[in-house]
Amino acid sequence: MELAFIPSPSRGVLYLGPIPLRGYAFCIIIGVFVAVWLGNKRWIARGGRAGTVADIAVWAVPFGLVGGRLYHVITDYELYFSEGRDWVDAFKIWEGGLGIWGAIALGALGAWIGCRRRGIPMPAYADAVAPGIAFAQAIGRWGNWFNQELYGKPTDLPWALEITSSSDGRVPGTYHPTFLYESLWCIGVALLVIWADRRFRLGHGRAFALYVAAYCAGRGWIEYMRVDDAHHILGVRLNVWTAILVFLLAVTYLVVSSKKRPGREAVVEPGADAAGGETDGAEPADAAGSTDRAEDAGEDDAPAGEADETEAEADGARNGAGSGKKT
Repeated sequence: MELAFIPSPSRGVLYLGPIPLRGYAFCIIIGVFVAVWLGNKRWIARGGRAGTVADIAVWAVPFGLVGGRLYHVITDYELYFSEGRDWVDAFKIWEGGLGIWGAIALGALGAWIGCRRRGIPMPAYADAVAPGIAFAQAIGRWGNWFNQELYGKPTDLPWALEITSSSDGRVPGTYHPTFLYESLWCIGVALLVIWADRRFRLGHGRAFALYVAAYCAGRGWIEYMRVDDAHHILGVRLNVWTAILVFLLAVTYLVVSSKKRPGREAVVEPGADAAGGETDGAEPADAAGSTDRAEDAGEDDAPAGEADETEAEADGARNGAGSGKKT
C-alpha cells in the first residue's frame, strides 16, 4: 500500500455556467503571460522598448500553438485518423497534445516575421525570451496533470502520481510523475540561462541556444521514462532521437557563434531609449553612443574656448599699447 502519492484531479474541466474552464488551457495561458512578462523585462534591460516583446508575441504565440499541434497530430496521427477515430478531434487542442518541437519551430517563424516588421535582430529577441519560454514550459506541463496524461513507469515512490482514469487505455495505479520532472527541469533551465547570461554576457542567440541544449538534455531521459504510445526508431522513442539531434545542433551553434560573433549586440532595437541603466546583467545599448556624443561635445566646445582666449589676448594687447607703460 502506498503511504504517499500525488493525487490526480478528478476532472480537468470546471464549468462556469455553460462555459468550460479547462485546466490544460489555463496552464498554457499562464505560461504565455509569464514568458511575455519576463521577456519584456529582459528586453528593456538589453536596451529595447517596453511592449516590443508583447507585440512580437502576437505573431509568435499563434504560430507556436499551430506548430505544436501539427507536430503532435503528425507524429500521433493514428489517434485521429485510424479506424474508429474522429479526425475532428485533431482540432481539440484543449484536450491536450502539443509538441514542443513544432511549437518552437513555427513559433520562431512567427517571431521572425514580427522582428522583421520592427527591424529587430531575431537572435537578440530570442535571447531575451529564452528563460521565459522555459518557465512557460514548466507551467504548461501541469496541464498534463489535469488531463492525467504523459506519465512514466509504475512506481511506489512517495512522490508517485496516482492515475484514477481508465479511459483511452489508462490503467489506474501509481506512476512516475514525468510532468513534474520536466516542470522542475525547465525551472532549472531557466535559472541556468539567466545566470549564464549575466556571467558570460551571451549574445547573438547564444542564450537561446543554451536553453535549447539544456532542455533537450533533460527531455531525453524524461522521455525515456514515459509509457504512453509513441513511434520508435531502432527501439528508441522518436522524441528521444529528436532531443539528441536538436541538442547537437544547439551545441554546434553555441560553439560556432561564439567564434564568429563574440560579445553581445550593442543595439537591439533601433531608436530605443536605453538610458534607464543596466539591469539583469545587460549593458546599456547606448553606452558607445553616449561616449561618442561626449567626444562630439568636446570637439564643439574647443573652438569656442580658443576664440575666447584669442579675444582676451587681443584686448590685452590693445590696453598695453594705449597705456605706454613698461614693466
